[in-house]
Amino acid sequence: MKCRHCGSALKLPLVDLGSAPPSNAYLTEQTLHAPEKWFPLRVLVCEHCWLAQTEDFAQADELFDAEYAYFSGFSSSWLAHSERYVADMVARFNLTAQSHVVEVAANDGYLLQYVKARNIPCTGVEPTASTAAAARAKGIPIVEDFFGARLAKELVAQGKQADLTAANNVLAHVPDINDFVTGFAVLLKPQGVATFEFPHLLKLIEENQFDTIYHEHFSYLSLTAVNHIFAANGLAVFDVEEHPTHGGSLRVFAQRSDTGQQPRSDRVGELLQREAQAGMLSADYYTGFQAKTDQVKNDFIAFLLDAKRRGKSIAAYGAAAKGNTLMNYAGIRPDLVPFVVDRNPAKQGKFMPGSRIPILAPDEIERLKPDYVLILPWNLAQEVKEQFAGMAASGTQFITAVPRLVIA
Repeated sequence: MKCRHCGSALKLPLVDLGSAPPSNAYLTEQTLHAPEKWFPLRVLVCEHCWLAQTEDFAQADELFDAEYAYFSGFSSSWLAHSERYVADMVARFNLTAQSHVVEVAANDGYLLQYVKARNIPCTGVEPTASTAAAARAKGIPIVEDFFGARLAKELVAQGKQADLTAANNVLAHVPDINDFVTGFAVLLKPQGVATFEFPHLLKLIEENQFDTIYHEHFSYLSLTAVNHIFAANGLAVFDVEEHPTHGGSLRVFAQRSDTGQQPRSDRVGELLQREAQAGMLSADYYTGFQAKTDQVKNDFIAFLLDAKRRGKSIAAYGAAAKGNTLMNYAGIRPDLVPFVVDRNPAKQGKFMPGSRIPILAPDEIERLKPDYVLILPWNLAQEVKEQFAGMAASGTQFITAVPRLVIA
């Protein structure tokens, strides 16, 4: 395999998580009785541009189909993050009713609803029919297509050049990352600004967040790699912020290389230097991650087996993609975790891919009052604990398995 950015041969392994079905390919009562597609789940690192990436097995249209079940708007903390983003961007870049905001991977309109509320014209790009329909129901104009240079040219031809583009948690999801980034250079007005948010590879490795690896994530990104990719495709990074979302994310600000006039913040050079000092530009940095991952898996399995021997009841919260990675890598089935609950009605009544654990509504946890609640989206642990504060008072304990087993 060759690097999806620079074309160099890939030889340096980061981690091998065996094989799994796509993490958002939830099963129905009908498909439960049919075979599932499983793909190898292995990540390699390019020693030229330092882009970490999955091996190519699954195609984007197999991962992001019409029944795609991830809806951003069911997390109150993520909605608050998005509302703050809109307020900050409006103030920083003087957005008005004469501006145009485009969000790529607009999902269910979780972010653009706040742009619309400020009477700023906006357009969402969202390829999955299920989430696009939810965004349209909020009154948000949606282009239902995959983004890249072709679509960007079409939008420009329609008079939809952007003063601001937002792309949250999507840069990692694209198989052709060069074409995707080029699209932003095409779509931006001469002084337009593009922002991208994505989990930071530095945090993934240092905090052992291996469950954020799944087929929908084609790439795992450092600022070093993003800086290379943007420079090669018509964008220049001029600022970066660190945010706690998704276990530690970067918000990167970029502009057109040919016309942008935003001054480059010192934070860009400082973070590039910090990545280099951490060792991210050397092969040694990436070795040893497999052993840490295996230890988490082994501790998790041991806990579940011990709880079953002691007759303790367990339920899981959050049918999240990261939870599917953990469950499938550890080989967990309904005998150890009988059910998972999720606030998203699109997932309720379905089954987790691979593990085939049934997904129920959240009130099932409150009705059954299990001894343990396993929080699969560990980045939302505090939000979940607050939601079930009454159960904690009556003795239920909460578990997170990543980056290490914690019982509280």
